[in-house]
Amino acid sequence: MTETRQLRIGIMGGTFDPIHIAHLAIAEAVREEFSLDLVLFIPAANPPHKQGRKVEPAYHRLMMTQLATSSNPFFHVSKQELERTGPSYSLLTVREVQQRYGEAAELYFITGSDTINELHTWYHIEELLRECHFVGTTRPGAPVDEDALVRQFGALAREKIHFLAVPELEISSTVVRARVRAGKSIKYLVPPAVEAYIKKEGLYS
Repeated sequence: MTETRQLRIGIMGGTFDPIHIAHLAIAEAVREEFSLDLVLFIPAANPPHKQGRKVEPAYHRLMMTQLATSSNPFFHVSKQELERTGPSYSLLTVREVQQRYGEAAELYFITGSDTINELHTWYHIEELLRECHFVGTTRPGAPVDEDALVRQFGALAREKIHFLAVPELEISSTVVRARVRAGKSIKYLVPPAVEAYIKKEGLYS
């Protein structure tokens, strides 16, 4: 009798203000490397680490995320954080995903290596590490202090924190917004449908 493999789900959270090509490339690289069955893109409603900066309304960020991911059958968009009140803490999001897909599902939280170095500042991080894997996507110039992670989290760091080198794409939402404000092209930085949506809705200008 063939043993059924556990469902593996990637979680790609973010403000997505706007979503861009690097987000998509990273998600696809992690999906392939870790044999994920799907990657959930979850726009944050009220991200704790973005306090003090104006963020475009949730409706626009959700629409851009849906437009950007629609051509990949492994990519899905969840609006669970947009429907929740209060800060978008990752622990709450992970627990909601686990409840939706079942206790047997393995969850992989996708983030950057710079964020991995700041995990000790996250809300109830040890609980979060017990409940899901972390995949830190690495790139030149953003080294990870793996020894510090082991000192902070012990066996959890070795078991639950993984690393993957991804294509080096120097694209950020900050750069996209700045180029729009300056009247410069964002072609090839965001998917065509997202570029058209930003122009149509007059975002960031």
